[in-house]
Amino acid sequence: MRIPYYQVDAFTDRTFGGNPAGVCPLTAWLPDATMQAIAAENNLAETAFFVPRAEGFDLRWFTPVFEMDLCGHATLAPAHILFSEKQYPGSIIRFHTRSGWLSAERRGGIIELDFPSRPPEACAPPAGLAAGLGRAPTTVFKSRDYLAVFATPEEVAKLRPDFEALAELDCLGVIATAPGPAGVDFVSRFFAPRAGVDEDPAPGSSHCSLIPYWVDRLGKTELSARQLSRRGGVFACRLRGERVGIGGQAVIYSRGELDVPMA
Repeated sequence: MRIPYYQVDAFTDRTFGGNPAGVCPLTAWLPDATMQAIAAENNLAETAFFVPRAEGFDLRWFTPVFEMDLCGHATLAPAHILFSEKQYPGSIIRFHTRSGWLSAERRGGIIELDFPSRPPEACAPPAGLAAGLGRAPTTVFKSRDYLAVFATPEEVAKLRPDFEALAELDCLGVIATAPGPAGVDFVSRFFAPRAGVDEDPAPGSSHCSLIPYWVDRLGKTELSARQLSRRGGVFACRLRGERVGIGGQAVIYSRGELDVPMA
C-alpha cells in the first residue's frame, strides 16, 4: 500500500531548522500497529496521521515508541501541508484529537495553534532531576512535564543531560527554561527520553505550560520565544484565557510515498 508522505520542519523558516515531523494524509485509518511501525521507522520526534471528517480532520500523533496525547509541531506540520499543498480554502483548520478540538489559523506569515493552557504548579525538585540535567534549577514546577527554571539562557544552553536518569522521573518530559536575551522573552529546551526522544528540537506542547508561566512572571500576554536545541526554533506566543496561541512557520523538506505492507 502506498501512502502520501511529507516531512516538514516546523517552528522555523528554514530547511534543517526547527522540529521535523512526518505527515501522512489518509483517507481512512490504518491499524494502530501500522501507524506505530511507520513512526518507529521514520524515527522522528512525531509522525502525524490525519483523516477527513465532517467538521475538519481527525489527527493522531505517534513518537517512535507510543501515541501522544498532544503535540504542537506535528499539528503545525499537517496544517502547513493542508494550506500550502492541498489548497485548504479557509483560514482556520479544526483538528479533533485525543486532547479535544484544536485549531490552526493563518495569521499573517505564521500559523497559530489554539491549544489548551497547562499552567504548572510549584513543587519540590524530584530526586534525580538536578543530576539528570547536570545542574540544579533555581525553581521547579510541574504540569504534564517538570518545568526547571534557570537564571540565564547560557545555563539552559550548556545543559548536558543524563537521559537515562531523566527517563526515571515520574513525568513525560522535562522543560528547561530561562529569561531570553535581548528581543526574546524566554528560551527553553525539552527532554523526553521516556517518549523515545532524548531532546525534542522545537516542541509546541511544552509551550502549553511555558506560556502561562512566563505570562504570569513577565506580566504581558504576548511573548516571543526561542528553542535552544541544536536545530533551534522560533515561537510567537500568547495567552488566550484558558487556551494558548502557539504560532510559527514551517518548511516542507520532502514529498513522497511510503510503501507499507498491509496484513
